[in-house]
Amino acid sequence: MIRILLIKLLDEKSFQEKRRITLSEVSEKTGISRATLTRIANVPGNVTNTDTINALCKYLGCQPGELLSYIEDEEMDAGPTETQPTP
Repeated sequence: MIRILLIKLLDEKSFQEKRRITLSEVSEKTGISRATLTRIANVPGNVTNTDTINALCKYLGCQPGELLSYIEDEEMDAGPTETQPTP
């Protein structure tokens, strides 16, 4: 699963700029709706598009690799299930 590390990077930017940055401010600066930003921040595995990733990277001053993190799906780690025959 791909996770978007929006909150982590917003916390870092807030610390560097010594001020609180809200999702409303990010929405105003990036053109991304507040509802979309809330989903990105709160829903693991939320699907988004490259335009959104581009706008966030531009605002946060980061590369996509700093914004995105790959975490193996739990299903992949669980091994075979009853519906999956073992070889």
